[in-house]
Order: sequence, then C-alpha cells, then structure tokens
Amino acid sequence: MIDTPAQDIPGDQEKKYAAKSSVMAAVGLTGLKIAVGLSTGSLGILAEAAHSGLDLAAAAVTWWAIHVAGKPADRDHRYGHGKVENLSALFETLLLLITCGWIIHSAADRLISRNVEIEVNVWSFLVMFVSIAVDVSRSRLLFRAAKKYNSQALEADALHFSTDIWSSAVVILGLFCVKLSEWLNGYEFLHYADAVAAIVVALIVVKVSVQLGWRTVSALLDTAPVGMEEQIVRAVERIPGVKNCHQVRLRPSGPVLFVDLHVLVDGRQSIKKAHALTEEIEQCIQKIVPHSDITVHPEPG
Repeated sequence: MIDTPAQDIPGDQEKKYAAKSSVMAAVGLTGLKIAVGLSTGSLGILAEAAHSGLDLAAAAVTWWAIHVAGKPADRDHRYGHGKVENLSALFETLLLLITCGWIIHSAADRLISRNVEIEVNVWSFLVMFVSIAVDVSRSRLLFRAAKKYNSQALEADALHFSTDIWSSAVVILGLFCVKLSEWLNGYEFLHYADAVAAIVVALIVVKVSVQLGWRTVSALLDTAPVGMEEQIVRAVERIPGVKNCHQVRLRPSGPVLFVDLHVLVDGRQSIKKAHALTEEIEQCIQKIVPHSDITVHPEPG
C-alpha cells in the first residue's frame, strides 16, 4: 500500500479573505435594510433584512468553518477537518428554511388582515439597488473561490448572495407596484404587491435551500461524485503496466477528495518499479481531481 502525503487545504488565505469579505458585506446590508424597512413599513424590505441577517450569521459560520477546515489532519481526525465546511453549509440551509417560514407567515397575515401601511420613497429603492450591486460583487468573488478550491462552504455563501440578487429584484418590483397603486385609480390591489413579493422571495430561497441541502447531505454521507469512479478507472487502466483497476473508493471531505483504489500489476517487478508505477498513477489521478489525497494498493497479477 502506497499513500500520498496528506495535502494541505489549498488556497487557505484566499478562501479566508473571501469568507471575511462576505461577513463585512452582510453586516452593512443588514443594517441598511433594517433601517429603511422600519422607516417605510415595507415587509418586502424587512424580509430582505431578515434574509441578510441570516446571511450574516451564515457568513460568520462559513468564516469559522474555513478556519477550522484549514487545520491539518491529526490523531483524532485522520481525514482532516474538511467536513466542517459541509456542516456549515447544512447550517446555512436550515437557517434559510426557518427564515422562509417566518416570511411566508408574516406576508400571509398581512394579506388576510389587509392592514398594510407602507411608505415607498427614494430610500426604499436606493437600498435595494445598493443591495443588488453588493450582492453581485460578493457572489462573483465567492463563486470564483469556491470553484477554484472546490469549497462547498464558500459555494453555499455564494448561493446566498446570488439568491439575494433575484429576491431584491422581486422586492423592487413589489415596491413599484405599491407606488403605482397610489398614482392610478382602480388599481388599489397593487398595494398588496409588497407582501406578495415577500412570499416570492421566500419561495425562491426555499428552492435554493433545498438544492443546497441535498448536496450538503450527500457530501456528509460520503456520496461519490457522479461518474468520477468510471473516469478514474479508465484513466488508470490506460497507464502501461496496469492490468486492472478496481475497488475504487471515493470520500469527499470539504475541498479534498480522498481516493482509495487497487491496481493489478506485474508481481515479478522490483519494489522500486512498483513504487514508480504508483507515483505515475497518483499523478494521473491528480490531473482529474486536483488536490486529492490518494492511496494506491498494488496487487500482483
């Protein structure tokens, strides 16, 4: 059995910077939305403030998770601490689902009671446009870092901010409809568009949360990436000297994929040649899955 040394978590500093910047952005957006939402009475903006507040909590957890996941493997955690990233993503999902329940309940209560007092002014629209600009910037940064370093925690954070872009656009539409109801006679029903927009925000977030939650649970249950086993087997069996590749096991842990496989090789060759062959196998797999942790079991055949 030949094992590659455990890999350090790649891009640790860049990931920490991306996570920290998302915390700072969430702090600013949450405070701004709360102030404008309370002053105007807009449920849509307050729903967005609650959403941003949970984004803040989620971003803080992600920042913490990135720090912990970056620790090397130790005696108690032989596979490292990468699962902490997956746990933080699951925590974010649960927070979002709880928020959605509150938003839908509040919006439905406002529609049923028909007690709607909203002041739509320039600040109502300004805070939402600022929110969209910040969310676009943050989501791009987080998505780049998540894709570059295969970080599910950063991807979850990026999904939060990208969801905010669409939900903010829905709130703007709702506020515009409320304003139209003040200008046009016979269109008073548009006054309830803000509450309807809040429900749409919640439904958008529910959809994204369920998708993220499913992927997070799959990672925690060590579900192998679809098609990855077949891809590794084909690549390894093309290497001269490898007669067969079998018993491939894949275990994702944060940004690292642990690969364990058996290969059938010429049992008459020297240990030195067998070792050189396993190194070639490792290099081949690294091209398919960068930063993976690989264990190769050569068998005589």
